[in-house]
Amino acid sequence: MSPTSLPGSRASRPRVELAPPSAYSLGPEACELAHRAGLTADPWQVDSLDLMMSVRPDGKWACFEFAEWVPRQNGKGAILEIRALAGFLLLDEQLIMWSAHEYKTAIRAFRRMKALFKRLGTQVGANENLLEVDGIRIKVINTNGEEGFERLDTNAELKFIARSKGSGRGFTGHVNIIDEAFAYTWDHNEALMPTMRAVPNPQIIYTSTPPLTGDTGDVMYHLRQRAEAGGDDSLGYRDWGLDGDLEPKNLADIDLDDPALWQSTNPAWGYRVTGEATARDRRGMSDEGFGREILGIWPKRAVGSTVIDPAKWTRMLDEASVRDRETGLAIGVDISPLRDSAAICVYGNRADGLGHAQIADYRPGTKWLLPRLIELRETLEPIAIAMGRGTHAFLKTALDKADFEFPDDPAEPEAGDLAVTGALEMAAAAGQVLDGVREQNFRVVPNRHLDVAVAGAKTKSSGDTIAWTPIKSDVDITPLVAMSVARWSYETRSHLLTARAYDVTASIF
Repeated sequence: MSPTSLPGSRASRPRVELAPPSAYSLGPEACELAHRAGLTADPWQVDSLDLMMSVRPDGKWACFEFAEWVPRQNGKGAILEIRALAGFLLLDEQLIMWSAHEYKTAIRAFRRMKALFKRLGTQVGANENLLEVDGIRIKVINTNGEEGFERLDTNAELKFIARSKGSGRGFTGHVNIIDEAFAYTWDHNEALMPTMRAVPNPQIIYTSTPPLTGDTGDVMYHLRQRAEAGGDDSLGYRDWGLDGDLEPKNLADIDLDDPALWQSTNPAWGYRVTGEATARDRRGMSDEGFGREILGIWPKRAVGSTVIDPAKWTRMLDEASVRDRETGLAIGVDISPLRDSAAICVYGNRADGLGHAQIADYRPGTKWLLPRLIELRETLEPIAIAMGRGTHAFLKTALDKADFEFPDDPAEPEAGDLAVTGALEMAAAAGQVLDGVREQNFRVVPNRHLDVAVAGAKTKSSGDTIAWTPIKSDVDITPLVAMSVARWSYETRSHLLTARAYDVTASIF
């Protein structure tokens, strides 16, 4: 998908805007409700909500993910308040999780929402924590660390939390609001994203100014890469910042004193942002600080980023990809170093000769792993079940009890035998994936956990070998490793089993 503009806009447009196909939007209804509560959206906020709340013909959100990057004090919090208000009162969304990087930021959002509810409704009796809005009774929860609201008719909840690695676990969020996404990490992401797995129509919303430095904001950089690559019909994306980066030599080419640039990057210009205030900011801030906070310029991404080209990876994603069942498949397994997650991937060939990769399962912990492997072995009858030495060592006792076996003769493996990679084999597995991406010779059923692993992985060298390693410690690359060993075992074993199954006499008699 390339940058586009929505028709009929009343506001200035961000520098980059991606809009997935949609049939209509619930944005106008959300803005009307907010107006009743005394919150009137600026034109740019109206446009933002139109895109954020656009709906496909099947009734699901066009934007499973929506990102709005905008400089300070333009009112990005208001678009979250309007979205939360509509979800809670109009859309029957059972759980809206609003997270911020700090507790005090989450509490400020909670208090703003409380004021909106009060302006919409009335207090019930003498209970200041019980409100009624259009016949709907709302309980206000002020407990420290558990602030939020609950509808007493449907038990729907709007919760406010400070982000941590474990925050959000145990909750099934219909909507996750990520306020101040510059401080949103892969750890936070891995805790929050699985809460949406069982939700039929989920949405995740990110708002922020640019990352503080080039070695932070990994999730934001990943979203930007996806937007720039195009082809993602589930992502709505708007970036108001100037092009370029904050390197001093590059900032020198930008006229930071140009009022036209100030206006183009601040959509609330003339509403809550003025030339006089911006001039004060310019005098009082460093070039880098002004560029990032006021003009929305991103820091240059730190060296050591992913080795897989995001544009090429995106072109390999195919929701409709199906393997040819006649050519068999291999299963790849990997467990994270701390044993806090595991992934299973299957790999085979398609009828058109391209490879087919698909994450079969990804979950926290490892207790689920062996039962799932047994189930997949019985239902899929794989050519091989592959894993690294560390994963095999951890699972060895359980694998032995469940009759997962090595080949009696390595030169003549049987279907379903284990394939365990050492350093050389793991290097081959990683190399095959890198070659496959460059040559575009396999397709991948889209999976967010795999996307995260690909975006957060690099290679490390040891002698003549390479291996996958995370760019940062909070990135879980198990889905990528599982895909790599699945592909490697399929490529190394499928031809052996196919050749053995071929009966020469069948071509004669």
